Amino acid sequence: MERPVVVGVDGSGNSVRALDWGVEEARLRGLPLRIVYASLWERYGEGAAEEKEAEERVLSAAAERAARWVGEPLVTTRAVSDEPAVALVEESRTAALLAVGHRGRGELASLLLGTVSLTVAGRAHCPVIVVRGQGWPPSSPGRGGRIVVGVGEGTGSEATVAFAYGEAALRRGEIEAVHAWRCAGSDLAEESGPYSKRREEHLHRASDMLEAALAPAACEHPEIPVTPRPAEGNPRDILLAASAGADLLVVGAQRHRHTLGLQLGPVNHAVLHHAGCPVAVVPRA
Repeated sequence: MERPVVVGVDGSGNSVRALDWGVEEARLRGLPLRIVYASLWERYGEGAAEEKEAEERVLSAAAERAARWVGEPLVTTRAVSDEPAVALVEESRTAALLAVGHRGRGELASLLLGTVSLTVAGRAHCPVIVVRGQGWPPSSPGRGGRIVVGVGEGTGSEATVAFAYGEAALRRGEIEAVHAWRCAGSDLAEESGPYSKRREEHLHRASDMLEAALAPAACEHPEIPVTPRPAEGNPRDILLAASAGADLLVVGAQRHRHTLGLQLGPVNHAVLHHAGCPVAVVPRA
């Protein structure tokens, strides 16, 4: 059985953007699309009937919108009686990909990122795309675009890089692979300044590491243009700068068994809150 692309909807404008993104992912991948609305409406007392009507209305409108692009037999809807974040994390166990808006219905406009989106990105078992900023408009899907992928130190970036290349292959886009590095200062004249020997050694090491991380996916997709960019500085600042004008930013998130809380890390927190484009969080064990 094929794993579906899952989209969480709640009737907000942000969830409509997530729906459009999920529809495009399902269409390009040739996968079914599952639209999920989660709510504990039965707890609302007198407002339960109104919330139930909203659930039916939102799911019906979402299915109709999606079927225009994917085809109705491949689109299913599901109403889940649970907290939205809990329901979507559970859905991620059997999903190929999960898309959510960056902020949901009823959340304060001043919030940069909603609690549901943050929780799902931090706990999901499949890649999650938090649709924020710009990115591919639904009016011109699947053609070109720049995908930025953050590559960390050492091993462990395989899944992240593979996902980025997969998206580029589907959308006929290009890759910008970013690795941030730092060089500690020194009191010695020959080891300080922008052209120091120590800095050159760090740059060569970063370039070699980036090349090695990209090699497997690059061999599989030789047709995809790629720009390796080792950059000196704070990873948070470098990735946020790279996200400006990008169509998608891809980052990895380490998942540890039996560990509570959001498994994201400070850099991922920053890009999810401030990136100028949609952010894909790819879990790795």
